[in-house]
Amino acid sequence: MAKPSTPVLKDELDIVIPTIRNLDFLEMWRPFFQPYHLIIVQDGDPSKVIKVPEGFDYELYNRNDINKILGPKASCISFKDSACRCFGYMVSKKKYIYTIDDDCFVAKDPTGKEINALEQHIKNLLSPSSPFFFNTLYDPYREGADFVRGYPFSLREGVPTAVSHGLWLNIPDYDAPTQLVKPLERNTRYVDAVMTIPKGTLFPMCGMNLAFDRELIGPAMYFGLMGDGQPIGRYDDMWAGWCMKVICDHLGLGVKTGLPYIWHSKASNPFVNLKKEYKGIYWQEELIPFFQSVALPKDCTSVQKCYLELSKQVKAKLGKVDDYFNKLADAMVTWIEAWDELNPSAKLPNGSSK
Repeated sequence: MAKPSTPVLKDELDIVIPTIRNLDFLEMWRPFFQPYHLIIVQDGDPSKVIKVPEGFDYELYNRNDINKILGPKASCISFKDSACRCFGYMVSKKKYIYTIDDDCFVAKDPTGKEINALEQHIKNLLSPSSPFFFNTLYDPYREGADFVRGYPFSLREGVPTAVSHGLWLNIPDYDAPTQLVKPLERNTRYVDAVMTIPKGTLFPMCGMNLAFDRELIGPAMYFGLMGDGQPIGRYDDMWAGWCMKVICDHLGLGVKTGLPYIWHSKASNPFVNLKKEYKGIYWQEELIPFFQSVALPKDCTSVQKCYLELSKQVKAKLGKVDDYFNKLADAMVTWIEAWDELNPSAKLPNGSSK
């Protein structure tokens, strides 16, 4: 089959990158990323100049821009934490988002071929998911695979895929205690598989190699209040993942995990991480049962409605765990208000009004 001359979804996908440094890492990604539009969210000191290699089509937002665009609602965007990336999701005008960290390089598959992570994410997003019944051959929509004997025919059409969660070779995505006891561990295991995460199953979502359908699930991809002035960090993508999964399950959307891999080049400092994660490690024992038991009412027919309902339940149930969750619940509402202001046409599907 002849390769199409234009890259897939060239005009329908933005690449969002949070950063505090010059983006030299893009040189390595040039053959894969150059055709696409980049949204760079600069964290930390807005007066610092971030250099972007020549030839990339990009827009760069720093804290001053975020404050100017969102005004008082800018309070919902984290500062000094990679959670600031979700501002890029909000200002994007495209149907799909791919987000990657600036310490992620191109990985090689077992044959030594460079992996085009973006292309694989797009394949994942453009093929259906099967959350209601597990296929033992993993993704039945992949070339050379299919549904196994005993798989109900009524479920074989699948559902739209909202999120594609990619993995990492080299430095694994560990929490600080695991980093401390396994400082030299590296992930060398390449598993050539993609699977749909079953309905009712939560997972730890990592934001460093992640793609999603912004039109289907964008408003749920809020990375929370983290970093400066907050008692917690490094749980931004986890929070978004738990909220998103509960909403996908409610709305009948799919989440895939597995391929593609990127090469994660450097481990963050486990002692710094422990400080950021300490409360999260403690709180997650309450958070997981909360998300496992969340029920969204039938009249929550849009992502926004689901998310606002979730924020109410966060306040009611997790507010008792710590006052931080009351602040987070308020920020969730602010996030949706800001999203709807910047994305007026996508406000609510089916012409329904609030």
